[in-house]
Amino acid sequence: MKLIPGPIPTPSAPSTFTPPHGACDAHCHVFGPAQHFPFAVDRTYTPPDAGIEAFERLQERLRLSRAVFVQASCHGTDNSAMLDALDRGKGRYAGVAMINDSFDEADISKLHDAGVRGTRFNFVSHLGGAPDMDAFWRIVTRVAPFGWHVVLHLDAADLQARAKMLDRMPCPYVIDHMGRVPASDGIDQEPFQVLLEVMKDDRAWVKVSGAERLTADGPPPYDDVVPFAAALIGAAPDRILWGTDWPHPNVRHMPDDGHLVDLLTSFCPNATLRNQILVANPETLSDFG
Repeated sequence: MKLIPGPIPTPSAPSTFTPPHGACDAHCHVFGPAQHFPFAVDRTYTPPDAGIEAFERLQERLRLSRAVFVQASCHGTDNSAMLDALDRGKGRYAGVAMINDSFDEADISKLHDAGVRGTRFNFVSHLGGAPDMDAFWRIVTRVAPFGWHVVLHLDAADLQARAKMLDRMPCPYVIDHMGRVPASDGIDQEPFQVLLEVMKDDRAWVKVSGAERLTADGPPPYDDVVPFAAALIGAAPDRILWGTDWPHPNVRHMPDDGHLVDLLTSFCPNATLRNQILVANPETLSDFG
């Protein structure tokens, strides 16, 4: 089983701009601590302990005040660590849970009351591949009446094959990490052009996160990722989210979270639009508090 290194313990503070009040890290995780919140037995990787206390130190360092915690596969459908973080946030945080077909309406209602506003599905091969699609649709049908969104972790190369699935979605859906397009293939690559076409759908949202995953090189400055993020922001500025992906599981090179905040000025030089991405957009989708 793959062991994941911990994040940079003391990241840089942002230097290119000061995040506005209410700025949100809309894609991050809490892992453990395993002593209190054990990892799933069938996980494909073992992350470091990266609990809410460490995350809140990071928030202070980055000058962010809100967050959306996305349940990761290493905890499976036991959302306890994430729910503990939501409880401690007292309205400052929202959550995206991982659930399975055993979760009924009452279970989903409890998650909603705790601050969960979406559910996530992994389609990428290194995390087990696509879910059972019959169960997928049953779950989507159950969560849609709660106003939840569906987060899709997939590769952009799969978007064309998933077109009918996206057309059927009864609620907003969010594509993680710019669809994981390889920056080395350039902005004209077909998968990215398909993603831009998908973003014409008013239900579609995308996270301009994961620069350290997309870059051809691994280490910063991630300049080759900037055109992709800028194009997505230009296509649908009111449906763009941003996040650090802290504590960065399964990356080739551990990023400095302060650098990831600074990268936003390259993604989006316009301060008003950048503030919309950090504050208004996540508020719209996640309904904090």
